[in-house]
Amino acid sequence: MTLNAATPEFAERLAAQLPKATLSAPSDGYLQEPRGRYFGQGGLLARPRSTKDVATIIAACNASRVAVVPYGGGTGLVGAQVMPDGPTPVVLSLERMKNVRAVHPLENVIVADAGCVLADVQAAAEAAERLFPLSLGAEGSARIGGNLSTNAGGVNVLRYGNARDLCLGLEAVLPNGEIWNGLTRLRKDNTGYDLRNLMIGAEGTLGVLTGAALKLFPRPRSVATAVMVVGTPQAALELLALAREVAGESVSAFELLHGQGMKFVRDTLPDVRLPFEANPEWSVLIEVGMSREADATLEALFGAAMEADLVSDGVIAQSEAQRSALWSLREHIPIANKAIGSVASHDISLPLSELPEFIAKAGEQVAAMGPYRVNCFGHLGDGNLHYNVFPPEGESRETYDDRRHAVSGAIYDLVHQLGGSFSAEHGVGRMKVAALQTYGDPTRLAAMRAIKDALDPNGIMNPGVIL
Repeated sequence: MTLNAATPEFAERLAAQLPKATLSAPSDGYLQEPRGRYFGQGGLLARPRSTKDVATIIAACNASRVAVVPYGGGTGLVGAQVMPDGPTPVVLSLERMKNVRAVHPLENVIVADAGCVLADVQAAAEAAERLFPLSLGAEGSARIGGNLSTNAGGVNVLRYGNARDLCLGLEAVLPNGEIWNGLTRLRKDNTGYDLRNLMIGAEGTLGVLTGAALKLFPRPRSVATAVMVVGTPQAALELLALAREVAGESVSAFELLHGQGMKFVRDTLPDVRLPFEANPEWSVLIEVGMSREADATLEALFGAAMEADLVSDGVIAQSEAQRSALWSLREHIPIANKAIGSVASHDISLPLSELPEFIAKAGEQVAAMGPYRVNCFGHLGDGNLHYNVFPPEGESRETYDDRRHAVSGAIYDLVHQLGGSFSAEHGVGRMKVAALQTYGDPTRLAAMRAIKDALDPNGIMNPGVIL
């Protein structure tokens, strides 16, 4: 389908239908993504203040066949928030739609605009003595609409699930400009196709999310955090099983840490405290949240793990400051990675029992391809690894940039062989469209294309993303 540019004439017609100062030229901040792999075009920036204004914008774009690129916090890592080529689009930012509409503590529900920053939703829940458990490194700038559009994960998926699992209802503007009023707070509603789950994870290709009803949870009264040293990824997996036996469903986070990642932190961020004088090759960050006595539970887990020869050392936080320091290490690993500069980064998931084999085989394959360094870390509890490949010490990623696709191809082939996914929590965006065509089930892809064509026949919504 042929698309048209967001011309000055189009902007003038659209501006006449909207409140003043809704439209402007996009600054550079709206035209780039964090990894510097994709750069968007300057077209027209729309910053509406209401769902009605969003509907007006989308209807006008559909009538004139002008592309729309939804923009959340700009923190996505697969290029879905920028459009590098084609006729200049409308960049649609919901940054002005940032209200918490309602909090229902007795229902454990919060209703928020899609432009709300994740940290603000967390704070509103905390003010009501509740927990909104979605937590990730970019929570200070990522927005709820983007979190849902990418089905974001983060560190608490093991206990609470992905963004999809935390959403009860949605309000959205469809590609024809109609508003879908699906902002239900119901937990049971079997009335046909589930449009909510269709829109979640669609990365802005089926419409624009404008509001969400989200699940809240009781705040754990007792939280305990520890880092435990393990000999191998297999031992980490066995420790996870033991943790579930000892602590049950109270295990909220179980993060695999690699010695290379700790070295990167030590080299680039010397102010970040590390838990051990010498970096262990493998360790895990564990958090337990309970109504009471979480410390005793974690101490019992550490003792049982030592007895089973699963761990050799560990640090259990004795204060909130120490707990924050342990999490600070985990949160600074991606920052250190960025400072080093990866040749290729991979957000992958595998069946839990396949993780040790993947880590071993992937290490052998990468070593055979060149003198690379690998930082393998992530959310072991839900099978999501960030497998990042770096140049040798003293060299830059640019030297190896021509080998990036070969490295990623080898990693994705192995992931596919072991029954995993090449995209765990970051989405497909523009970066992984070819991978989806290579590894995706043809029948599923055909169904996805049929859905896209039915809801967005003019192809205006985030063209080039996913499909």
